[in-house]
Amino acid sequence: MAKSPLTKWLKIIIPLALGVFFVWVSFANTTEEQRKDIWYNVQNADLLWVIISIALGFLSHVIRANRWKLLLQPLNDKPRFSNCFYAVMFGYLANLGIPRSGEFLRGASYASYSRLSFEQSFGTIITERLVDFVMLISIIGITLLIQADELLFYLELNNINPLKTLLYLLVILGFFLIALKVLKKSSNALILKIKNFLFGLSKGIKSILELEQKWSFILQTLAIWILYVAMFWIIKFSIQGTEELSFGAVLVGFIAGSFAMSVTSGGIGLYPLAIASVYKMFDIPIESGQAFGWVLWSAQTLLVLVLGVLSAVLLPIVNKNNRLED
Repeated sequence: MAKSPLTKWLKIIIPLALGVFFVWVSFANTTEEQRKDIWYNVQNADLLWVIISIALGFLSHVIRANRWKLLLQPLNDKPRFSNCFYAVMFGYLANLGIPRSGEFLRGASYASYSRLSFEQSFGTIITERLVDFVMLISIIGITLLIQADELLFYLELNNINPLKTLLYLLVILGFFLIALKVLKKSSNALILKIKNFLFGLSKGIKSILELEQKWSFILQTLAIWILYVAMFWIIKFSIQGTEELSFGAVLVGFIAGSFAMSVTSGGIGLYPLAIASVYKMFDIPIESGQAFGWVLWSAQTLLVLVLGVLSAVLLPIVNKNNRLED
């Protein structure tokens, strides 16, 4: 059954409205003098460090596209790096409008120019997200070793339990595998369609088990997350008042920002608030904390906007004959 136009618009409007709400909260919870100081800190951010952060972000996107290419290869596909990169950036662009819609769009846009079905393509993206969630939990574990009190306080304050989320994901995956076995022998037309969809999805998910370059996948995964932390950490040198932040404090801010990104469209409004609330625990003035969040969010969002729009334009152009390279 097709979704109504109202439902589609609500998926766009609600996350954006949340973002605007958090911008208002940021405005309402600061004095006029603090707002002037935040804007001053943003305007006077050291552009050299901001550019380095953008470069690190760009490199992480390149490696992510190449890592995804590794997952696609076991599916009897011959993926081109350009298609992988354009699909990744096009997906990130979509996430700025509707959170998590980019994964579906990435899978669909890639499948349009490859031998794979949407189900297979999307299955590899599910695998990617599971791997990345494990990496985020690993970073949380490292942070607990060096900055436990502040991190636990923040997670408890915001009712965040990443281990519970991981458990839910594993339960869903278990039900998914059980459903495949239950549906295997059915000949009902509707059940067959569901079975074919789930089978294609499972092929994509299982592609990680058939990787020929497992160490390359692992090293690229580590590189992506090291770059994520590095592009976050480097911003501290660009904002007056955050230069002396410890690595542990930066990690707590990174984790807070990671969760904030999933609530509103691209983290708009909430991201700087999350960063400022964490850095307040480390005696960083709200003017510096919010400036840190706004500068980082603006720089990386600009990167996604530019690369995402270019990718949306270039993807159909480079595939105009729908031919795959050998």
